[in-house]
Amino acid sequence: MLTKKQKNLLLFINKKLRASGVSPSYEEMKDSLNLKSKSGIFRLISALEERGFIRRLAHKARALEVIRLPETASAYDIYNSFSPSVIKGGLDTEIVNSNQMEIPVLGSIAAGTPVEAIQNEVSRIPLPSNLEKNGQYFGLKVQGDSMIEAGINEGDTVIIRRTDTADNGKIVVVLIDEHEAMLKRIRIKGKTVALESANRNYETKIFGPDRVKVQGVLVSLYRNF
Repeated sequence: MLTKKQKNLLLFINKKLRASGVSPSYEEMKDSLNLKSKSGIFRLISALEERGFIRRLAHKARALEVIRLPETASAYDIYNSFSPSVIKGGLDTEIVNSNQMEIPVLGSIAAGTPVEAIQNEVSRIPLPSNLEKNGQYFGLKVQGDSMIEAGINEGDTVIIRRTDTADNGKIVVVLIDEHEAMLKRIRIKGKTVALESANRNYETKIFGPDRVKVQGVLVSLYRNF
C-alpha cells in the first residue's frame, strides 16, 4: 500500500509522461508535493521502484516509466493522470498528403450540457497517422468544459472510433434517449449506466441501460496551439 505522498508523486509522474512523453524533473516533483528538498523525492522514487510501480530507464537522465497505477486511485485521480493523444499544431497546420485517410467531422458535441444528436457531416479532417486505418472514425468539435480534467478542452476536435460497446472507464460518445449526444466517461454496474464528467463542478448522470447507446470511443484529438 502506498503512502499519500508516494501515490501523489506516482500520479504526477504519470500525468507528465502522458502529457509530454518526458519525465518531470526532480525540481518539478519537489514542487508538486511542496517539499523543501529533493532528498525526499529520491526516497519516494526508490520506494515506488521497490514496490513495482515505476522503473528507472538505464542510460537516460531522469527517465522514468510508470508500470502500474494504484488500484485505490479515485476517479478524479485517474482523470488527472489521463491525457489523450494530442495532435500538436492543430488542424490549421496539419499537412495532408495524397495517401492520408480523411474522416468526417459531424458537427459539435457537448462535454457538459447535452445537445441534439450527432449532426451530418460539416467538414473533413485527416486521420492521425498513429491510428490504424482499418477502423471507422469520425470527428466532433468539443463544446463545454466538463472534460477538462481529462485533458479535453473546449474547441478541441476529438477523434472517435465507431463502436457500440466500450469498456468501463473509457471516454465515449453516447446517445441518450435516441436524441441527445454527450462526451463522457462511462461506467456500467448492474442495471445502471453512469456517465461521469472530468470536472468536479459537474454531477455524474445515472441512466438505465435501455436509455444509453454507445456511438464510439475517444482515441485522439486535434488542438490548435
